Amino acid sequence: MSVADEIARAELDALRARGLLRSLEPLRSRAGAEIELRPGERLINLSSNDYLGLAGDARIASALAEGAARWGAGAGASRLVTGDFLPQHELENELASFQGTEAALLFNSGYAANSAMVPVFAGPEDLVLSDAVNHASIIDACKLSRARVAIYPHADVGAVEELLHGTPARRKLVITDSIFSMDGDRAPLRELSQVCASAGAMLAVDEAHATGILAPEPIGDLRMATHSKALGVAGAHVAGSRAVCDLLINRARPLIFSTALPPAIACAVLKSLQIVRGPEGDDRRARLWRNVARFAEGLRNLGLPARADSPIFPFLLGTPDNALRVASRLRELGVLAKAIRPPTVPPGTSRIRFALTAAHTEQHIDTALSALRTAC
Repeated sequence: MSVADEIARAELDALRARGLLRSLEPLRSRAGAEIELRPGERLINLSSNDYLGLAGDARIASALAEGAARWGAGAGASRLVTGDFLPQHELENELASFQGTEAALLFNSGYAANSAMVPVFAGPEDLVLSDAVNHASIIDACKLSRARVAIYPHADVGAVEELLHGTPARRKLVITDSIFSMDGDRAPLRELSQVCASAGAMLAVDEAHATGILAPEPIGDLRMATHSKALGVAGAHVAGSRAVCDLLINRARPLIFSTALPPAIACAVLKSLQIVRGPEGDDRRARLWRNVARFAEGLRNLGLPARADSPIFPFLLGTPDNALRVASRLRELGVLAKAIRPPTVPPGTSRIRFALTAAHTEQHIDTALSALRTAC
């Protein structure tokens, strides 16, 4: 047994004992409102971020295939070498138009985009203020920056204002999710923007769970959005001024030292963006919000608290074992709603995270609510 293997076995045993062990389970179908995991096991999928139901769309798949046929399967190099292709620029122009900014710059993932954005605009002489429940990619990006990081209480604008006005830092950056991925609530972006403006601070907004389902708002000096959720494909971008994006091209290590996003992916995102920005996108958003309202009403009828301002509904169960037990029972009843446990959420807040999409039918929602009633 190697040293690495010995360490791995001990760590896995410790995770197993605490109910925190994870494993992979591949789908046997394309992404959608219903999926197949085990042979013959058809499940209502309430664990996907495919909010507009586009991940399995045949038109986007065709755009991907056509892009690969013309441009190849991979980019072959980083963008500053020979991995820079026309479809990437076309997509960046469309994304800037969509976001209402001067420019946009592609990254391979939201994680890579955040890991690029924060260290470029904050360093050892600076202060970064991060919401207490920000996504892990933001947390890690803050660490990479080597700036002084202060975690402010969730959505507490007053705390942000106090911290900003009490620091001698060279630069000040406030960063927040727009819709928080595990709680589903929205950040007070307008209030944060006002506080940042008065304190001479930058505001960075992670719009991963808002892009495509909420109208883009010109709030934030730096805006990161992913293409893998409502847009249904892959990759991410940072939107901002031309100077912001040019500085990222020159300083962002995840862009400079990574092979570029394949041009075929850019072709697929372009097709998705065309759908999302058109009348069909409006129809899909309307269906999504009807589904959100129906699910929220059903939860309240079960005596559970429920907002209706995002597609994400957390059902807190406390311990990992409780969350795993309820998730297992739901699966027996035909509903896939995964247990979310530490470190994804804080200790004592393990939960089921329900996520609604435009592809769900009223029957899907009612069946899920009935299963939840039985499981609990």
